[in-house]
Amino acid sequence: MKLGSDAKGVYVIAPTPFYPDGRVDDESIDRMTDFFIEAGATGITLLGQLGEAPKMTLDESVAIVRRVIGRASLPIVVGVSAPGFAAMRALTQDVMDAGAAGVMIAPPNTLRTDDAIVAYYAQASKAIGADVPFVIQDYPLTFSVQMTPGVIRRIVTENAACVMLKHEDWPGLEKISQLRSWEREGSMRRIAILTGNNALFLDFEMERGADGANTGYCFPDMLIDVVRWSAAGRRDEAHDLFDAHLPLIRYEQQPGPGLAVRKYVMMRRGIIASDTLRSPGAKLTAAARGEVDYLLARLARHDPRAACGQS
Repeated sequence: MKLGSDAKGVYVIAPTPFYPDGRVDDESIDRMTDFFIEAGATGITLLGQLGEAPKMTLDESVAIVRRVIGRASLPIVVGVSAPGFAAMRALTQDVMDAGAAGVMIAPPNTLRTDDAIVAYYAQASKAIGADVPFVIQDYPLTFSVQMTPGVIRRIVTENAACVMLKHEDWPGLEKISQLRSWEREGSMRRIAILTGNNALFLDFEMERGADGANTGYCFPDMLIDVVRWSAAGRRDEAHDLFDAHLPLIRYEQQPGPGLAVRKYVMMRRGIIASDTLRSPGAKLTAAARGEVDYLLARLARHDPRAACGQS
């Protein structure tokens, strides 16, 4: 099952559950995987930006991938970004041998020119194997690398293995429109565009031509509903549900404590057993937990899924 340019729906970015002592929590991985499947996820992305991959050993990373692949009959994409190609190649070979559908590659923050960005992806594809499908992760807010639509078109044109863009630019709606325009006129082959950035602009990204979402958020089942309804032309319903979640989406998007918020809510929902982040990692203060609880109580008026753990 290899990732292709026809990918669509929601590829949930999975956090990595840990016990309070920092060990990987396999039981929570199983429960979380089952939840994603039952919610209707199209695929799962492991070891992404918020999967705490840099805090894990190679053996731990591969074991997590093998566990999820063994449980889910969905395409599994694995983040393999690394400072050097040797580490990227080793992890890619291990996860593809385990049955992964493809890999996701983010640009290092040292890239400063368009030519350097294009050359990097050509070198990365060669290093991991030109037959390995890969996803471009375009997230300038985190990686400080600006990819213009023209740069993305060059990467796609020069690398047959590039099948998806994880679009996380902000603002980025015009970028989606430009890429889709080039596809329609035939100056760029079609690739899947799934959006990230905590789904902050998912409602309008879908209308601009995105195929779905490739992000996290503590209610991935809401993302699945919004993507389905938008694709089905149920515009107002999709926007109404998205708007109800937007305050919590915004709160969870905070740099630093955002992942702690996500894990806290997923713990309250019974998806994972602990909201632990492996060190070094942020912890929610009592004040922050109170704010999240307040947002959940308000959200529950519109979406009963948010009434998690309330007495």
